[in-house]
Amino acid sequence: MAETFRAILVTKGQDGGQRAAETHLTEADLMEGEVDVAIEATTVNYKDGLAMTGKSPIVRRFPLIPGIDFAGTVTASSDPRWKAGDAVLANGWGLGETHHGGYAERARVKGDWLVRRPPAFSAMQAAAIGTAGYTAMLCLMKLEKAGVTPGDGPVIVTGAAGGVGSVALAILKANGWHVVASTGRPQEAGYLKDLGADEIVDRAEFSGEGKPLGKERFAAGIDSVGSHTLANVLSQVKAEGAVAACGLAQGMDLPTSVAPFILRGISLLGVNSVYQPQDTREEAWSRLARDLDPAMLASITREIGFEDIISAGADIVEGKVRGRLVARLTP
Repeated sequence: MAETFRAILVTKGQDGGQRAAETHLTEADLMEGEVDVAIEATTVNYKDGLAMTGKSPIVRRFPLIPGIDFAGTVTASSDPRWKAGDAVLANGWGLGETHHGGYAERARVKGDWLVRRPPAFSAMQAAAIGTAGYTAMLCLMKLEKAGVTPGDGPVIVTGAAGGVGSVALAILKANGWHVVASTGRPQEAGYLKDLGADEIVDRAEFSGEGKPLGKERFAAGIDSVGSHTLANVLSQVKAEGAVAACGLAQGMDLPTSVAPFILRGISLLGVNSVYQPQDTREEAWSRLARDLDPAMLASITREIGFEDIISAGADIVEGKVRGRLVARLTP
């Protein structure tokens, strides 16, 4: 009898509704790929919450194992770049969308999708960083390549208590920025300041309809919210500043005008974490190993059980999750 492993499977019913449930699968159920991995840890991102609750069409192939991140150890490989025993991680590439993802004890993926796990991080730490932390670093790298520096003025982080925001605060502070955290959770002020926020502002300042141009307050921004929030941030960025946009927690729309771009020359930098080339991924993870204090990472991380993943997905969509959630899958 084939050995089974635990997994979460998202299925679609005849009524079109989605359902996520725990199950047991065998390696015969895995999809194509050159590398087999024993998954040691995974995490719950906002995107994973949308996939499991069905509140957004993230899953595009059914049935599917969700989970856009995992960290683990190679067990078998026909790709010469990888061998049994290699410590690896994976983010994006359609995991949890079109290819079985990280909510299982086993994975089979293409060799191109894997990144060697930095020695600075355990599997649990790499999973705790996950797509959210990796995306935060991609945002910072984009801002740096756009030429904005800490000497130009403060940087605002929206959705600051979330996964991307929490890591962004820490790495921005580590790189010398004066950091302004926007949050709708005033009770989190102490937590945000411990991570690196110098100032806390109420998200209500940005979440409503705004003006095409406002007072110049920020040299840069990292936004994971979108919609009116991003529009208002853009209107308050200084001349020649830049904003890295990576999320849509408030909405996919962007009700703004061309004024910030043609009158102040600011840059809106889109950040796509799913399909980045290998060298960019390796650079981002190398930077995370350098700039993210493990003690700081621990302060934003909460361990949950495999059995808690589905309910955590609902909680993160409802804005009930602070920082990062990480689940241990194998000892």
